[in-house]
Amino acid sequence: MNKPLPLANWLNSHRHPLHVVAFEGQTRWTQADLINDVHRIYSWLKTQPGERWALCFDNSYDFIAALLATLHAGKTPVIPGHSREAQLREQQIHFYGVLSDAALNLICPVINPKGLACTAIQPFESIPANAGVALFTSGSTGEPAQIVKSLSALDEEIAWLAALWGESLGDCRVVGSVSHQHLYGFTFRVMLPMALGLATDAAMIHFPEQLAAHTSTPLLFISSPAFLKRLDANLAAPDFKRVISAAGKLDDDTAQTARAWLNTPVSEIYGTTETGVLAWREHVQPAPKWLPFPLVNFIAHEDGWWVESPLIGSNPVQLDDILEFTPQGSFRLSGRRDRIVKIEEKRISLTEIERRLQALPGIEDAAVVPILRGNRIVLGAVVVPCGQDGNKQLWREALRAWLEPVAIPRYWRIVERIPLNSQSKRAWTQLQELFDETR
Repeated sequence: MNKPLPLANWLNSHRHPLHVVAFEGQTRWTQADLINDVHRIYSWLKTQPGERWALCFDNSYDFIAALLATLHAGKTPVIPGHSREAQLREQQIHFYGVLSDAALNLICPVINPKGLACTAIQPFESIPANAGVALFTSGSTGEPAQIVKSLSALDEEIAWLAALWGESLGDCRVVGSVSHQHLYGFTFRVMLPMALGLATDAAMIHFPEQLAAHTSTPLLFISSPAFLKRLDANLAAPDFKRVISAAGKLDDDTAQTARAWLNTPVSEIYGTTETGVLAWREHVQPAPKWLPFPLVNFIAHEDGWWVESPLIGSNPVQLDDILEFTPQGSFRLSGRRDRIVKIEEKRISLTEIERRLQALPGIEDAAVVPILRGNRIVLGAVVVPCGQDGNKQLWREALRAWLEPVAIPRYWRIVERIPLNSQSKRAWTQLQELFDETR
């Protein structure tokens, strides 16, 4: 179980044709189904001129079929992480066309693979040795940054995870409350189960009731702190082999409350889209320290921490987090150094929201700050309108074309000018005070 199958061999392995690859409710997709569905897309893609194709699927099985077809056709899969038309139009420089199960109104080719005709099955061409997958993340500049992951790096990452946890997974099913369209979900809901031969849920879990309904086999549950906070102790818990959380720091109270219902400690992954996995910890006790994966090297520098890893090539990557190491080599996270915040486990660029606001009609300038309301982080926007009044509802609606719902500012303040400090830089403390609850 701890010897994973490289992605290039997923279709030409000796897995039985009836081996279950994915499921959704009572529906099952087998290895034979996967080969047929990949071939239908592959045969069509081989005739197309575009070299880069965006994959926008809600269904994980359809995503896997499109991913394999694109790679075997010698093309590059591009994973935007969403299906928002306005943002896809902006990102279109990065791809020739889109494979999707959604009806998208774009000027490039948009193909739903289910509408493609079946052709005679022929052997697949081998995936090129230098093949990779392109993903996107929010950088500190606010512009979506393209990150290209080589297949060799993706396979190496799975080998690390299999060495750590593979033997404990057995014949469990993989279910998840995170999207496969971002690296965390892609790694754990697509790469890991396909490499280890585990059946993966094609649907994403949105509510605790959906999770509680999975009672037939032991589960590997891929989750996040936001979902674990919403677990319902009144529901009967399934049998969990392991529960993994990432995409945001898991606090002790949530970890211990979740453990009581899950009947297993939560394992947590630390990493980024740029770096892949970096470290892990298990919540068997309060405030566990992070343990780096063996081949990851953290480098202290005057402007923060940098990391070297076989998963990121030859150039070190600077981390947004501040780390505090122990003499034994473990570490704690103690804050962030950039203007990226995590809200409901989504990586939100405050700079990007400001850029969007400043581009809207009627706005001369804007600043966005995180606000703590209770135990929840929300966003506040400070806006300098072009005229005397501003249409906050109109601005909210305009932002929905580009931003996640949690990235839409909830609180608004209209000012004559953005306050500056003595260095003529934005006075962030003063901006935060504009949202003081006593005002």
